Amino acid sequence: MVRFSRLNVTFAAALAVATPVFAQEDVSHSTVIASVNGAEITLGHLLAAHATLPDQFRSMPAESLFEPLVEQLIEQTALMQQTEGSLTVREQIAFENEQRAFIANAALSRAAEEALTEENIETAYTAFVTEFDGREPTPEFNASHIIVETEEEAQELRALLDEGADFAELAREHSMDGAAQGGGSLGWFGLGAMIPEFEEAVQALDVGDYMGPLETRFGWHLVLLNDTRMSSAPPLDEVREALEQNLQQEAAQAALTAATEAATIERSYQELDPSVLMRGELLDE
Repeated sequence: MVRFSRLNVTFAAALAVATPVFAQEDVSHSTVIASVNGAEITLGHLLAAHATLPDQFRSMPAESLFEPLVEQLIEQTALMQQTEGSLTVREQIAFENEQRAFIANAALSRAAEEALTEENIETAYTAFVTEFDGREPTPEFNASHIIVETEEEAQELRALLDEGADFAELAREHSMDGAAQGGGSLGWFGLGAMIPEFEEAVQALDVGDYMGPLETRFGWHLVLLNDTRMSSAPPLDEVREALEQNLQQEAAQAALTAATEAATIERSYQELDPSVLMRGELLDE
């Protein structure tokens, strides 16, 4: 479907547009900036249109966008008025679907955002800690590794370690995975997070010790155990994003459930053969 956009054809010309004459004081979303056959276009319409522009346009200076965007709204309004009442069945139904989806999504987004209060986040974190602490504590490991392609390379690096070379420096210089930049550090991980050979290696080491060469399907490793601990609930900052996502999902689902439970719904689609879904030509009748 073709999307009407004056900006698509005025991108270059917009750079030379004069600064708008509207004053910045005493304006609101209801400030009228144009009218078409008496239908008002407000500053609110302009701001909402600007918010939906692609990044390539929104990054342009306001003085370059102002007039082209207003003119687009004017032209869209004129076309809408001229076309009103003459939409095809396909077009009218598509419009109704888009309107329905927009309003429903706005309601879900509002419910999700309203759920993100600090009180709700703290409550969710308390519940998370309570559940976490109720589990059986398990060991966690903080380890580093150096991974190379051949056993010979690994043996050479092991010899350097035995002579007192710094593990992190060797990792930065020789390791071939993404952890190399961090000195080979893999951070904290629990049982089951690593492949079996690697997990067995770290469990066999004492803190500060290293071993290898160790062969896995990824290559040849030298493994250093930095530290161990028993599992405990991570601090709020580490799980905040996940808690916020859960709160939003739960709030959106609650809003959806409440709306459908409050509605009188009659379902008659069971009477239709599912193959009717493929009959798009019905929209052309």
